[in-house]
Amino acid sequence: MTTQNRTAPNRQNAPERPLTPKGRATRQRIVVAAAQLMYERGLTEATLEDVRAAAGVSGSQIYHYFADKQALLLAVIEFQTAAVLELQEPHFARLDTMAGLRGWRDSLVNYQRRLQCRGGCPIGTLGSEVAESNPEARLAVASGFLRWESAIREGLTAMHARGELDADPDDLALATLAALQGGLLLTQIQREVRPLEVALDATLDHIARVRTDAPAKP
Repeated sequence: MTTQNRTAPNRQNAPERPLTPKGRATRQRIVVAAAQLMYERGLTEATLEDVRAAAGVSGSQIYHYFADKQALLLAVIEFQTAAVLELQEPHFARLDTMAGLRGWRDSLVNYQRRLQCRGGCPIGTLGSEVAESNPEARLAVASGFLRWESAIREGLTAMHARGELDADPDDLALATLAALQGGLLLTQIQREVRPLEVALDATLDHIARVRTDAPAKP
């Protein structure tokens, strides 16, 4: 993101006060507008002036809720992480069965079809922009990916605990998330869902092969 000439007020020593409902709504509107602009234009092109105009707020309002552009970026990373995970939340509780895993896979593929394979992963897109230039933001993105990986791992850990999986659920969760991210990137670039389908199917087929003969939950 480019640097604005305006200097943000020094709020380092100001005590944090709870936001009113109106304040929370205004702050959320700013974050949503910033997230959309960063998603569409990238961090460099999405200026605070653009965010101000898109959110319909004043510059002083932006600085009231965010000390600087870095604080706004961190809020956007948290917003995008929560949005991505919330979208998949109905499936996370069912990732302890092959049927649940494949249902989750289908939902991801169908979602990309509805988007016409545009946009990629909001978290991954942010991560690629900040990884080499913004350590604090990189760690925030890494934390988001860890939350995603943890949601996948819970189901695999449950399968392992029931004696249905003869493999390390930590490694399988990481491999699944890595396949998902790689598939999303190629799907975005090639504008077709096949890379995502192949990447997830290969990973889920591997999970199916390392299942044991223990009675399995349907």
